[in-house]
Amino acid sequence: MTLDRARQLLKVQADFGGFYNGNSAKLILSEVQREHGQAAVDQLIRELGLDRIFGFEPGTRFEGGLALGRQ
Repeated sequence: MTLDRARQLLKVQADFGGFYNGNSAKLILSEVQREHGQAAVDQLIRELGLDRIFGFEPGTRFEGGLALGRQ
């Protein structure tokens, strides 16, 4: 998945907010983590305000749809 596509998908999830959309965002960020690394995940969290919307903090690792905490 490209970062542009991830950004588009995450924007939709962020616009809806809520618990289930947070889970979808975790899955998307897991894919970004796997393909592009932690720096890309942190950038998307900051850029889209996912810290404010879903409580994701930069530095949090995402694997398999799980938020595994900060490194």
